[in-house]
Amino acid sequence: MAERPQRLVLHGASVATVDGPEHAEGHVVLDGDRIAAVGSGSPESGGRRIDVSGCLITPGLVNTHHHLYQWATRGYAADSTLFEWLTRLYPVWAGLDEEVVHAAASAGLAQLALSGATTVADHHYVFPAAGGDVFGAVISAARRVGLRLHAVRGSMDRGASHGGLPPDSLVEDVDNALAGTDEAIARFHDPAADAQIRVAVGPCSPFTVSTELMRRSAELARSRGVRLHTHLAETVDEQRQCLAEFGRTPAEHADELGWLGPDVWLAHTVHLADEAVARLAETGTGSAHCPSSNGRLGAGVAPLRAMLDAGVHVGLGVDGVASNEAGGLGEEMRQALLTARAQHGPRALSVREALWTATLGGAHCLGRQQEIGSLTPGKLADVAVWELDDLGHAGIADPVAALVLGPLPRLRLLVRGGRIVVRDGHLLPVSEVDLTRELRGAADRIRANAQEVAR
Repeated sequence: MAERPQRLVLHGASVATVDGPEHAEGHVVLDGDRIAAVGSGSPESGGRRIDVSGCLITPGLVNTHHHLYQWATRGYAADSTLFEWLTRLYPVWAGLDEEVVHAAASAGLAQLALSGATTVADHHYVFPAAGGDVFGAVISAARRVGLRLHAVRGSMDRGASHGGLPPDSLVEDVDNALAGTDEAIARFHDPAADAQIRVAVGPCSPFTVSTELMRRSAELARSRGVRLHTHLAETVDEQRQCLAEFGRTPAEHADELGWLGPDVWLAHTVHLADEAVARLAETGTGSAHCPSSNGRLGAGVAPLRAMLDAGVHVGLGVDGVASNEAGGLGEEMRQALLTARAQHGPRALSVREALWTATLGGAHCLGRQQEIGSLTPGKLADVAVWELDDLGHAGIADPVAALVLGPLPRLRLLVRGGRIVVRDGHLLPVSEVDLTRELRGAADRIRANAQEVAR
């Protein structure tokens, strides 16, 4: 089990606060579920003192876009475009049920924890008719592993018979989708500042959702005081379809439907004109940048530098691990930096900007910048302690450069709300051996089901 909150004094490490001064040798004091103090040297403060010399302390990382159920279907359609990949996988996902989703989500959250994430936004939009409580299965997995979860209740109402990509068996009608979303908010959403579980509204994408469902979903979210999330401008194919069907780009379509604003964050935003970037900034709309998934599917490179310069809040996302099989968030800092620089040169993204996107930028996307994302006294005690005294990092003088550019370090500690989730590179709340066994069984089951259906 995760250790319960207590007073912890982490000292002897480098400290990257993200929104304040860095400390070459400093401390972070955690009191219960809050950060009590941050500074240089070793404090006199009482509590359980933990010497973390040779480490770097950062905020816990914030994953702004994921599809945890996909952990059971990694490796499919390995050389496909997004639309080809979806066409292959939608029939497989039709075999999902709550047992498979719980196993997949538990494993995915464990991998995210081991890569430094304390908060995860998961977009679940697949609801097979015989699947049971698949959304609740994701929630229970988050409670099992111990991370914060922004559970996005997704929806699709455009099946193949109405010009969409998913089979009709995987879509809901508008009223059922909205009713299911409203129920999820009522069951699970916690608006408290220290909430572990929050719910957002997330119709899937312009090519799987009708304009009616998009409009009414935004109305529902705003009436219930929750955030909105969807995929947007991910591929050239999507751009072409939106222009042909609506006479507008995906960004213009979202704007027309009320889907830009400070309560919205969008996944991918790869294909944005300069005017669209400016509009995101003007409206306070956030972006979940998913560099590895975009590369895996050949979708392109998001205009990260342009978005940051315009003032768009950009966070990092792993995306579904059927399109990013590694499944960790820490690695996305390096991937974001490299893809930005490959396109626009060595000043396209600094190592500290990469850390910002993985922490405070992500917190802004989720509307939690006052609670998480930086090492600030009074914020929630979500903290990562990275070991930098090993072969992979020795000799790199700048600890932030070591974290972002070097191999992903092992975690000495990962703390969420004052509870230790990872210690010395191992999960505390649940056995990794059990998670591996459950995931293998879930993957075997869904593969066998897909093969049976294909016959």
